[in-house]
Amino acid sequence: MGAWGARRLGIAIASMLAVFQPVLQAGAEEEKQRTGGSFYAGAHVGLMFGTATATLDDPIGSAVAGGTNPYGALFGGVQGGWEYVTPARLMLGIELDFSFPNYEDASKVLSYRATSSGYVSEEYEWLATLRGQVGYDFGRFTPYLTGGIAWASTRFSRIDLTTGNEDGNPSNIRLGYALGAGIDYRIDPRWSVRAEYLYTKLGWTGFNFASAPSRYDSQYDLQRIRFGMNYRFGQPEEDDKKADDRGPGTFEVHGQSVFVYQGYPAIRAPYDGPNSLPAVGQSRETWGTSAFIGVRLWKGGELYYNPELLQGYGVALTTGAGGFPNGEAQRAFPYPRYNTSRLYLAQTFGMGGEREKVESDQMQLSGERDISRISIYAGKYAVQDFFDNNAYANDPRVDFLNWSIWSGAAFDYPADSVGFSWGVTAELNQPSWALRAGYFLVANQPDTNVYDLDIVNRSGVVGELEVRYQPFDRKGTTRLGLWATRAWAGSYSDAVALIPQYPGLSANDTIPLTRQARTKWGFYVSIDQELTDDVGAFARFSWNDGRSEILAFTDIDTSFSAGLSIKGSAWGRPDDTVGIAGALNGVSAGHASFLANGGLGLTAGDGALTYATEVVAEAYYSLQLAKGVYATADYQFIGNPAYNAVRGPAHFFSGRLMVKF
Repeated sequence: MGAWGARRLGIAIASMLAVFQPVLQAGAEEEKQRTGGSFYAGAHVGLMFGTATATLDDPIGSAVAGGTNPYGALFGGVQGGWEYVTPARLMLGIELDFSFPNYEDASKVLSYRATSSGYVSEEYEWLATLRGQVGYDFGRFTPYLTGGIAWASTRFSRIDLTTGNEDGNPSNIRLGYALGAGIDYRIDPRWSVRAEYLYTKLGWTGFNFASAPSRYDSQYDLQRIRFGMNYRFGQPEEDDKKADDRGPGTFEVHGQSVFVYQGYPAIRAPYDGPNSLPAVGQSRETWGTSAFIGVRLWKGGELYYNPELLQGYGVALTTGAGGFPNGEAQRAFPYPRYNTSRLYLAQTFGMGGEREKVESDQMQLSGERDISRISIYAGKYAVQDFFDNNAYANDPRVDFLNWSIWSGAAFDYPADSVGFSWGVTAELNQPSWALRAGYFLVANQPDTNVYDLDIVNRSGVVGELEVRYQPFDRKGTTRLGLWATRAWAGSYSDAVALIPQYPGLSANDTIPLTRQARTKWGFYVSIDQELTDDVGAFARFSWNDGRSEILAFTDIDTSFSAGLSIKGSAWGRPDDTVGIAGALNGVSAGHASFLANGGLGLTAGDGALTYATEVVAEAYYSLQLAKGVYATADYQFIGNPAYNAVRGPAHFFSGRLMVKF
């Protein structure tokens, strides 16, 4: 651990005890002593920082590069354990945890070195510890010391600087130890939150690359500051008075985990391109686990936080179709990656009059609110949390999977590579209509996780009018949205025009030369209508100008979709749902010419193109297995995938399992 690490651990313990000493004593007085054992599970997020010492011998015996580099990045993970409190208030426990790097690519790189022959990096896939704990139960507060073994899975990668070839070697286990301290605060008998410091040492480990006579040796001194939340099993419920409390500081928690397995058999295709569905067929899986935490701050003020672990691949690495068949496959992560998907403040100003009841749900605290109100949301979230909603086709974790059915697919909304952005939305709600507008950060170029912070000159704006009505006492809604982004993007037509000036290059090579600040705009119309107690219909139309690169979503410039959602009451399964829908997708003439000349979009790019409208059909059956547990069978047909008449059709078969509380 070393003197520096020991001092850091000592400072952390002393600081925690000094800060919390007054409340520890107060907690002991107000809380009845708890004894006995209990199992718990939870999640954590935090910051890991430290130093990496590494040496690259490449080629062995000829060139050596060594030194130390800093490391720092966010992470998230899960934990579970067992603790026992003795009659003397001594807490003894054991805990197993797994932590995963942030979704940004740089977060996983622990160390890197280079010689004139090769560049080598080591990335961590996950980091785990198994630790004992000993502490003292003051009532609500329990400070503790902890220590045990640590182990990590890492990937060694060598890029040959002569050929450009990569030699990647995943899943290498290395051992170490972890020491630390923390404070656990019991909110109620079942829920607790904690702050924790961990020092982790991963000792010297070497790796020999088979593709070249080279060796990489490394060790890591890592500090972690973590904040977590745990649920204790088998503990008594709160009394009714506390459970009904909705004052400042009270909170609600929801969780969800969704697994999707999807594949398609071989398709007709005279050729495959970089962004094509492979002709031989393919199957892939995605998995996402989410927590949704809402906290009441003051009258009308709420804080929402949504940490997620995302893992898996879409078929063809989420390319091959404008209407991509898996809405859960935003990006490719072989191991779980952490993302702060949502973190925002919500402030509601009631305008008086009739009130409505609000049920507890994901990103929605229970209670009552004025129907006539003004709401402001500021922070990080998905644009579609507030715009382009639909009662029957809105969420690939619940209903339709295809991108061009659950969304207005030509709406190239401001977002990073996994679908979220920072922004501000204001909403005026009335009994029969609502008006909302938002201002958001955009990416600094297509398909990136780096936001453009020149918010005066480059940003995204969205406006929407929502009208609600009840023909024949059946609820219906129409939403009309207008949007525009000003971002650093290339022009399709300019990229094609440059090809004669650069013999041997494709439109994909020339489009970076055309990138400058450009405005892209469009609109969407979303309609949903209840037909009977168990049947609802929906339709969407969306369009964008199709002149410049898609920035964040998918290669679609025009899309029309429609369908039905049917509850299973007629066959005695009222909580089951059947969905049937179709979509027609297209791109502009300039966009099609770009793809035909070797251009690659975010999801389309066969290297050549015989243009035709992309045709999508989807049907699913969602079966409720138990409360909060749903299994879904889904079929999709995609004709002319990625607008190419000489490829396809493709038939997709999917299974989805969702568990939520």
